[in-house]
Amino acid sequence: MIKTTTKQADKKTKIDLPRNKILQGDCIEMMKSLPARSIDLIFADPPYNLQLGTGLTRPDNSKVNGVEDDWDKFSSFGEYDRFSRAWLLEAKRLLKDDGAIWVIGSYHNIFRLGAQLQDLGFWILNDIVWRKTNPMPNFRGRRFTNAHETLIWASKSESAKYRFNYDAMKALNEDLQMRSDWTIPLCTGGERLKKDDGQKAHPTQKPEALLHRVIMSSTNMGDVVLDPFFGTGTTGAVAKKLGRDFIGIERETGYIEHAQERLKAIKAGDDDTLLKPIEKRAEPRVPFGTVIEQGLLEPGAVLFDHTRRYSARVRADGNLVARNHTGDHKGSIHKVGAALQGLPSCNGWTFWHFENKGKIWPIDVLRQEIRSQMQI
Repeated sequence: MIKTTTKQADKKTKIDLPRNKILQGDCIEMMKSLPARSIDLIFADPPYNLQLGTGLTRPDNSKVNGVEDDWDKFSSFGEYDRFSRAWLLEAKRLLKDDGAIWVIGSYHNIFRLGAQLQDLGFWILNDIVWRKTNPMPNFRGRRFTNAHETLIWASKSESAKYRFNYDAMKALNEDLQMRSDWTIPLCTGGERLKKDDGQKAHPTQKPEALLHRVIMSSTNMGDVVLDPFFGTGTTGAVAKKLGRDFIGIERETGYIEHAQERLKAIKAGDDDTLLKPIEKRAEPRVPFGTVIEQGLLEPGAVLFDHTRRYSARVRADGNLVARNHTGDHKGSIHKVGAALQGLPSCNGWTFWHFENKGKIWPIDVLRQEIRSQMQI
């Protein structure tokens, strides 16, 4: 009996999936046509069930083009819950065991979706607040301006080894840990797709910046991203630019036509040196002692922070020694850096610097030099 390797299984799955295609039809029926455990990430922007009773107007009595399409209308909360449970059940079937799902909604539906996710065994990892810089005002003046939407990020199960590109998110946020509140403007200007009469092609088109964070945070190049409510194709557009594959499901012909034109104009990203996130945690571990062993710093060398407020001397065993008003400090680059600052922790690789030819450099450049030699 010949065993099928993981690589062979992945290859078979790749053949079976309609990658980079838009499937037209009912989302639940189309999801049922896809093989189980074949999808890396699902991004879902389902109907919000806005329950709009009458048309919305501005103070000058001009009409606001809101969501009035039939696809957003449900007869009751019960009907909406049954619909949500049905497509979420298919989502769980389709996700790989280490896959994840992002669901976006407003106060009208996100709490109902969150309860369904938990009831079906998904494990909620974060809720993200998308804060809009340019929200639509509350024209009637009887409520707060609704200036945000909520995204729920969940793994398939509590024990799932989901993907999170932490360092990529940190890099997108000026080297600060990415927070769970994202300030991104609504989709406007040239990015907003329009019909021939100048009206919006889709009432709830999401900005590409939002999908960039979602896809970049939770996938690798070549992964498959499924959007069961594809609309005019924002998920597919961003996936294509980032070197991911997509599968879109959409029932409205007009939306599909706009999505196809949009996707046709995008060049697929394929340069993994530019699109693949840098994974610092996956890089080879280099003890500071190796820097000393290889002669990149000598015992007795003086290290200091970038302001030269703190200093320490290097020992032959890779530890540091320093003194300040609180006493003598000995230990690792991290421990001594934290002690001198009175902090619980410190990244010594970026805190400590050395001088070479009149310039100061973080000792991390020495670690990177060793890593580059390890990869030769």
